[in-house]
Amino acid sequence: MTDFLIRKFVTTKCGGDNRLRREHCGRLSGVVGVVLNLLLGLVKLFVGMAAGSMAVMADAVNNLTDAASSVITIVGFELASRKSDDEHPFGHARIEYMTGAIVSGIIIAVGVKLITTSYDKVMHPTPVTSSMTAIVLLVILALVKLWLYRFNMKLSVLIGSPSLKATGIDSRNDAVSTAIVLISLLLDKLLGVHIDGYVGLAVGVFIIYSGLTMIRETAAPLLGQSADPRLIREIEEVILEHAGALGLHDLIVHDYGPGHVFASVHIEVDSRVDIFVSHSMVDRIEMEAKEKLGVLLVGHMDPIDTQNPKVAELRKLITGVLAEIDGARGMHDLRLVPGPDHINVIFDAVVAHENSAQTFDVIKEQVQAALTEKDPAYIAVVNSDLDYAAGR
Repeated sequence: MTDFLIRKFVTTKCGGDNRLRREHCGRLSGVVGVVLNLLLGLVKLFVGMAAGSMAVMADAVNNLTDAASSVITIVGFELASRKSDDEHPFGHARIEYMTGAIVSGIIIAVGVKLITTSYDKVMHPTPVTSSMTAIVLLVILALVKLWLYRFNMKLSVLIGSPSLKATGIDSRNDAVSTAIVLISLLLDKLLGVHIDGYVGLAVGVFIIYSGLTMIRETAAPLLGQSADPRLIREIEEVILEHAGALGLHDLIVHDYGPGHVFASVHIEVDSRVDIFVSHSMVDRIEMEAKEKLGVLLVGHMDPIDTQNPKVAELRKLITGVLAEIDGARGMHDLRLVPGPDHINVIFDAVVAHENSAQTFDVIKEQVQAALTEKDPAYIAVVNSDLDYAAGR
């Protein structure tokens, strides 16, 4: 069924158009979610009212909320697919992340309401009357939720969508929630153990936890999280495939939503090579990054002195010192500037964000000690550079 729906409404209609594919995947997920969650919610509500079970009704309200969330998903993907304009030159794709955060907030609010209602059931318990028909129905509904989980996860992988991934995880959580409710009904029916109100509390807590987890996952890109390590590696590979690219540093990736990724990087080139040749190579790298990865890359050339043996010797020395320092991530832009009675050894030290100031102080102290031991005329001039590709 999953493959049929994807072929019918996504792959055969969108072809290689990634923007259109995202829009169709979001719409398909939303429509299927609305239909199934409404059906599941109404059936559970009927079963819960017939049995007088707060736990089942809590689970039903959760499904009905998911139906509303699916509507928001549809609207969010429609808005996110809008093209860029003068007011939003980087596009509207981040709306997809905002949609996930809104859905998460709704889920948390429902969880809080269910906890208060279930607490009242704990304080004033009433008998639960469940039939085997109701129990079988709940088993079927739990299996439907598991299918919806697999369906949304497959769509999320197809387009790399954190929003659809969150929707899928929420469906899986709902299946677990229904299973817990089933256990409470069976215990009540077979053993006479009345834990309906307590199970309702547990479901409410579980829903809140799911909402908080989803907020963390969907809000992280809005806050500026580290780039995907795989994307970092792919950008590096595109650059280093060119023989004239000796290295790279200061790679910074900006995510403006799925399919809207911008990046900048410093590309090291041999200072002896004609500047027009190196510039042409950087142009090709930028075009390949866009064609292969969909990344709008801006490259800056950094000329490297490859003929001075002292530079190579000091690079090896400093790299060895940095390897022994926690939080030191590397170095770049090493150059020697001689003075009348000293030689400035200038370079940028890349450090982790955590405890960056302390790490930088240690680097300056230990590098200077190593340089002094080699030649007292060496003076370390170190610039601090944070690691913006920390996801590697």
